[in-house]
Amino acid sequence: MKLKHAALIMDGNGRWAKSRGLPRIEGHRQGVKRVNEIIDTALELGLKAVTFYTFSMENWQRPRTEVNALMGLLKTFVKSEMRRLHEQNVVFRAVGDIDRLPPGVRTLMREFEDLTKKNKGLIVSSALSYGGRSEIINAVQNMIEKGVRPLEVDEKLMESFLYTAGIPDPDLIIRTSGEMRLSNFLLWQAAYSEFYFTDVHWPDFGRDAFIAALSDYRSRERRFGALSRKAAT
Repeated sequence: MKLKHAALIMDGNGRWAKSRGLPRIEGHRQGVKRVNEIIDTALELGLKAVTFYTFSMENWQRPRTEVNALMGLLKTFVKSEMRRLHEQNVVFRAVGDIDRLPPGVRTLMREFEDLTKKNKGLIVSSALSYGGRSEIINAVQNMIEKGVRPLEVDEKLMESFLYTAGIPDPDLIIRTSGEMRLSNFLLWQAAYSEFYFTDVHWPDFGRDAFIAALSDYRSRERRFGALSRKAAT
């Protein structure tokens, strides 16, 4: 099966660090390296989009020191990679309640988006301060505010009000570190996504593991409610 969009729930940074007797932030630092590796692999394989669950709404409940460290890592990554990814024709999107981010991070995200908005290549989305339920609520509130009538609402209109407007739904959602749930990630968009779960912690999930997940996806048959070809004959 042709795969256009892979979305990744990057889980296990803290557990990876703990298993090595390291501070949690070291797991996050190693995880950032994997983001680069996955983006480069997606470019190499010709994917249309890749989305990373970078920071959830629930992550705001973590200790302030950890949140600040994560925001610092995010700024460092964008500053170091923004120009390189722009030169590779990447389109960057920050999806989520971006206004809740610290001013410096928010400004950097908008700068990255503005720099790459005219590019035509791989769409790299970072789900930041993101929650699937709040995304849907936000979309409904915006429709009401704009005076949309109930009978005017359909799937196409709804999608135009989501944070991910213009980005194709994910064909495959990958979650690392052994957990088997969406954790409030892309609830609307995942309606027909395939899922791939692995026990590998995110800092160890590199190019080969990503390719293995994509290969597993391509071995499946997506029917979208219809009969399989074999069953139909």
